[in-house]
Amino acid sequence: MDKPSPPSGDRIAKVLARAGIASRRDAERMIEAGRVKVNGRHISSPALNVTEADVITVDDKPVEPPAPPRLWLYHKPVGLVTTARDEKGRPTVFDNLPEGMPRVMSVGRLDLNSEGLLLLTNDGGIKRQLELPSTGWLRKYRVRVNGTPNEPDLAPLRRGVTIDGERFQGMEITLDRQKGANAWLTVGLREGKNREVRRVLDSVGLKVGRLIRISYGPFRLNDLKPGEVEEIKGRVMRDQLGMEGAPRLKPARTRQAGSDKGAQRTRK
Repeated sequence: MDKPSPPSGDRIAKVLARAGIASRRDAERMIEAGRVKVNGRHISSPALNVTEADVITVDDKPVEPPAPPRLWLYHKPVGLVTTARDEKGRPTVFDNLPEGMPRVMSVGRLDLNSEGLLLLTNDGGIKRQLELPSTGWLRKYRVRVNGTPNEPDLAPLRRGVTIDGERFQGMEITLDRQKGANAWLTVGLREGKNREVRRVLDSVGLKVGRLIRISYGPFRLNDLKPGEVEEIKGRVMRDQLGMEGAPRLKPARTRQAGSDKGAQRTRK
């Protein structure tokens, strides 16, 4: 007996993510909230395959075909939340991006009081690829702590610790310098759990005063200033992500968010 053919097309949540509407998980929530129509009819379940022949709308606005995949570096300032909407009305990363940016999603998050490198993309597939635990890319942070850390304090963190029943993998951690009551550390991790650096350091009595992400895998913050955005070249995307279809793009112009129009410049 012949096996039934698999349904044609792709799952609706995947299509919405590829179009830069939302992550797959958020797209599923949008579907459950009744915000998505296919061929003029509301759908209530993400268990639906669609093809290029289907007409998809979100909030009654047509979903455009996916643009070529793109990726940006963004220097997130302190005081912005990494969500599209904030129930407390706090300013978000997406409210403060430079003019002319397309709809983008963040790769992971940085909390309100953290700063530094945040990757942004218009493609849900890239977002998923970069966030998968199996990718295992190292994220590095410069961290200022209040206290005088020493090797007995740091050694357990390199092996991994359990806090309130939750296991955290071992970190790469070095003491860079001590200045008065504060010390600067460089911390590297591969998991990226919620507030992981702060929680792990707090467990050995080191209170984080400042946390700056300086790299995510091969992508580095370098001299990007707070609020600035820099597009990653298509060649680099192809090399680092194995994306043969990545476009050959010119370097993007950058501007510090909230600055005057004369502040735009081209980064080399």
